[in-house]
Amino acid sequence: MSEEFYNVAEAASLPPGQGRTVSVRGREFAIWNLDGQFYCIDDLCPHRGSSLGAGNLSKSVVYCPLHGWGFDVKTGACESRPDRPVKTYPTRVVDGQVQIQLQPFSSPTPSED
Repeated sequence: MSEEFYNVAEAASLPPGQGRTVSVRGREFAIWNLDGQFYCIDDLCPHRGSSLGAGNLSKSVVYCPLHGWGFDVKTGACESRPDRPVKTYPTRVVDGQVQIQLQPFSSPTPSED
Protein backbone atom coordinates (compact mmCIF):
# COMPACT_ATOMS: atom_id res chain seq x y z
CA MET A 1 0.00 0.00 0.00
CA SER A 2 1.23 3.48 -0.81
CA GLU A 3 2.78 5.54 1.94
CA GLU A 4 1.82 8.73 0.14
CA PHE A 5 -0.19 11.39 1.96
CA TYR A 6 -3.34 12.81 0.33
CA ASN A 7 -4.84 16.28 0.76
CA VAL A 8 -8.37 15.89 2.12
CA ALA A 9 -9.43 19.27 3.55
CA GLU A 10 -8.36 22.80 4.34
CA ALA A 11 -7.39 22.78 8.02
CA ALA A 12 -9.22 26.09 8.53
CA SER A 13 -12.46 24.54 7.26
CA LEU A 14 -12.58 22.07 10.17
CA PRO A 15 -12.78 23.90 13.50
CA PRO A 16 -12.11 22.05 16.76
CA GLY A 17 -14.83 19.52 17.55
CA GLN A 18 -15.89 19.18 13.90
CA GLY A 19 -15.50 16.27 11.51
CA ARG A 20 -16.47 15.17 8.05
CA THR A 21 -16.30 12.34 5.60
CA VAL A 22 -13.67 12.51 2.86
CA SER A 23 -13.01 10.23 -0.10
CA VAL A 24 -9.57 9.10 -1.19
CA ARG A 25 -8.95 6.58 -3.96
CA GLY A 26 -12.50 5.26 -3.81
CA ARG A 27 -12.57 4.82 -0.02
CA GLU A 28 -14.23 6.94 2.64
CA PHE A 29 -12.61 8.18 5.84
CA ALA A 30 -13.79 10.33 8.74
CA ILE A 31 -11.49 13.17 9.78
CA TRP A 32 -11.88 15.01 13.06
CA ASN A 33 -10.33 18.08 14.62
CA LEU A 34 -9.79 17.39 18.31
CA ASP A 35 -8.44 20.51 20.01
CA GLY A 36 -6.40 21.48 16.95
CA GLN A 37 -5.04 17.99 16.28
CA PHE A 38 -6.46 16.07 13.33
CA TYR A 39 -7.39 12.39 13.46
CA CYS A 40 -8.56 10.00 10.76
CA ILE A 41 -10.56 6.78 11.11
CA ASP A 42 -12.50 4.55 8.74
CA ASP A 43 -15.79 6.29 7.98
CA LEU A 44 -18.11 3.30 8.22
CA CYS A 45 -19.31 2.11 11.59
CA PRO A 46 -18.73 -1.67 11.79
CA HIS A 47 -22.20 -2.11 13.32
CA ARG A 48 -24.52 -1.03 10.50
CA GLY A 49 -22.30 0.96 8.14
CA SER A 50 -23.39 4.46 9.12
CA SER A 51 -21.01 7.37 8.51
CA LEU A 52 -18.77 8.21 11.46
CA GLY A 53 -17.93 11.52 9.76
CA ALA A 54 -21.57 12.48 10.39
CA GLY A 55 -21.38 11.52 14.07
CA ASN A 56 -21.03 13.70 17.16
CA LEU A 57 -17.70 14.16 18.94
CA SER A 58 -17.52 14.23 22.74
CA LYS A 59 -14.02 14.55 24.16
CA SER A 60 -12.11 12.12 21.90
CA VAL A 61 -15.05 9.82 21.11
CA VAL A 62 -17.21 10.06 18.00
CA TYR A 63 -20.69 8.59 18.32
CA CYS A 64 -22.28 6.89 15.35
CA PRO A 65 -25.44 8.79 14.34
CA LEU A 66 -27.39 5.57 13.73
CA HIS A 67 -27.11 3.57 16.96
CA GLY A 68 -24.66 5.52 19.12
CA TRP A 69 -21.64 3.25 19.13
CA GLY A 70 -18.66 5.33 20.31
CA PHE A 71 -15.18 5.19 18.79
CA ASP A 72 -12.06 6.91 20.09
CA VAL A 73 -10.69 8.95 17.17
CA LYS A 74 -7.15 8.60 18.58
CA THR A 75 -7.10 4.80 18.86
CA GLY A 76 -10.11 3.48 16.95
CA ALA A 77 -11.29 1.61 20.07
CA CYS A 78 -15.04 0.98 20.36
CA GLU A 79 -16.53 1.81 23.78
CA SER A 80 -19.39 -0.66 23.75
CA ARG A 81 -17.80 -3.43 21.67
CA PRO A 82 -14.03 -3.71 22.19
CA ASP A 83 -14.00 -6.47 19.56
CA ARG A 84 -15.23 -4.03 16.85
CA PRO A 85 -12.64 -1.19 16.55
CA VAL A 86 -12.10 0.93 13.44
CA LYS A 87 -8.75 1.59 11.79
CA THR A 88 -6.89 4.83 12.42
CA TYR A 89 -4.69 6.57 9.87
CA PRO A 90 -1.76 8.99 10.13
CA THR A 91 -2.55 12.65 9.55
CA ARG A 92 -0.52 15.80 9.14
CA VAL A 93 -1.07 19.42 8.12
CA VAL A 94 1.08 20.79 5.30
CA ASP A 95 0.60 24.30 3.90
CA GLY A 96 -2.82 24.54 5.54
CA GLN A 97 -4.03 21.21 4.10
CA VAL A 98 -5.03 18.25 6.25
CA GLN A 99 -3.44 15.17 4.76
CA ILE A 100 -4.03 11.50 5.49
CA GLN A 101 -1.93 8.46 4.76
CA LEU A 102 -3.74 5.33 3.65
CA GLN A 103 -1.42 3.03 5.57
CA PRO A 104 -3.32 2.48 8.85
CA PHE A 105 -1.80 3.04 12.27
CA SER A 106 -3.88 0.19 13.61
CA SER A 107 -5.54 -2.85 12.16
CA PRO A 108 -8.64 -3.90 14.04
CA THR A 109 -8.06 -7.32 15.51
CA PRO A 110 -10.42 -8.78 18.06
CA SER A 111 -8.83 -9.59 21.37
CA GLU A 112 -8.48 -13.25 22.18
CA ASP A 113 -9.63 -13.37 25.79
